[in-house]
Formats: sequence, structure tokens, C-alpha cells
Amino acid sequence: MTDHIAAGPGAKLPEPLDRPWRICATGFCFAMFGLGGLVLRILVFPLLALLVRDRLRRAELARAAVHRGFRIFIELMRLTGVLRYDIVGRAKLNRRGLLILANHPTLIDVVFLGSLIEHLTCVVKADLKRNPFTRGPVLGAGYICNDEPEGAIEDCRRALDDGGNLVIFPEGTRTAEDGIIRLRRGAAQIAVRCRRDITPVTISCIPRSLTRWIPWYVVPLRPMHFRIEVRDDIPIAPYTSGDEPEALAARRLTQDLNHYFLQETAAHAGA
Repeated sequence: MTDHIAAGPGAKLPEPLDRPWRICATGFCFAMFGLGGLVLRILVFPLLALLVRDRLRRAELARAAVHRGFRIFIELMRLTGVLRYDIVGRAKLNRRGLLILANHPTLIDVVFLGSLIEHLTCVVKADLKRNPFTRGPVLGAGYICNDEPEGAIEDCRRALDDGGNLVIFPEGTRTAEDGIIRLRRGAAQIAVRCRRDITPVTISCIPRSLTRWIPWYVVPLRPMHFRIEVRDDIPIAPYTSGDEPEALAARRLTQDLNHYFLQETAAHAGA
């Protein structure tokens, strides 16, 4: 039986005060997020580097710290009434070495997934390594930067072999304004070359908010409602068992994944 975790809104105010409150609460939550990132970078990760010599153990402790920080942030947003959420299929994430592909409608998708996945690593933009608020978590938790594609694939293979749960957003950035998902080929290349089944996750946010074209301070008329569904694994064997070159297999897998996410997110929106 599929588990279903639902969390309703926390703060409940009279209608005239609700949206002004959520504007202030959203700013407060993101300020706390930035402060938490600085604390991890300045205090937690240097202590881990000093006290823990084993690379894998240090990375696991760093990821555990990020995981707890993300959980606190999501719970803070819920308690202040900024958002509510439903999570379906949560138990499927209680495994190691998963290759998790998700659509990317909002700014906080990785934070949501990070709050659910204890041994999370992910592929991130190189810019996040230079951002003072995100540099600490990116370096401390050993996240993989996408600035060198060949090296990134080997880093992904190593992370999966070490038991990390690798999260990738195949769109490469947040979903476009028209809502149409357009996948890049990088995620499929990792799946094919690392010979890993795919655990797909669909994410929706209604009303739309925190998108590429809606800044965080433009708060919707009602609280955001996230629905995150962990779906059944997609086997990689049909794409790797023949004589087809890896590049062509990755192209075919990308097309199939694009169709899959378009179909599932459309059903998601209508649920």
C-alpha cells in the first residue's frame, strides 16, 4: 500500500491579514534559510573537516546536517502558513544508491526532496559553489557541479556506488513559463552509463509560485499546496541490454522520459 503523508497549514489568520502575513513570513523563512547556510559553512562543516578524517563518513554527516536543515525550513514554512503539502510514496525513498529524477517547477524543489531523503547528493550549477549562502552545503555535502560533464558523470557513478541517493532535475532549470517540460540529455546519459534504474518523482505547486518568472516575494492569493509523488522505478535494462551505442540509448531514454513526465505531471495537475 502506498503511504500518503499530508501536512496542512500552520498559521491561520483572518482573510484581510492572511496575505500580508504570508509575505512577511516568506521573507522571514528565506532569511532563516540564508542564515542556516552560513552557519553550516562557517561552523558545522569546518568542525567536521577538523574532527572527521574519513571522507565518506564526513560526507554522510554533512548530508545529514543539510537534511535536518532542509526539514526545519520546510516545517517553518508550513507552520507559518506559507505552504502545505502532500507526499505520496515516501517509503520508496528509504533505499540507498537511488538515481532520482524529478521535474522542477519551483525554487525549493531540491529543498523539499532534501528534507525527505537522508543520504541525498545532487548535481548543481557551478554558480551555487560561488554563492555565499549555498557554498557551504554544496562543498560540505560533496554535491556534484555540472561544469565538467565527463567528470560529473564519474562523480555521479562514485556517489551512487558509495550509497548516496542522487537527485537530478533533467530540465536543467525550473520549468518554463508555458509549463511544458523539456528535458536535457544529461540525466539519461548518467542513467545509461551508470546502469542505474530511475526513481521518478513528480512535483506540483498550486497556485504557481517560486517559478523562474515569479520572484519569491510575489506571494500568491492563497498558500502554496505542494504535491510530491514518488513513482515506481523505471528499469534501465531496455536501454542498455542491446548493441545500441550509449549516445543513442540516452537520446531514446530522454524522449521516453520527456513523454513520461509530461503525461504524469498532466495527470498530477488534474488529481
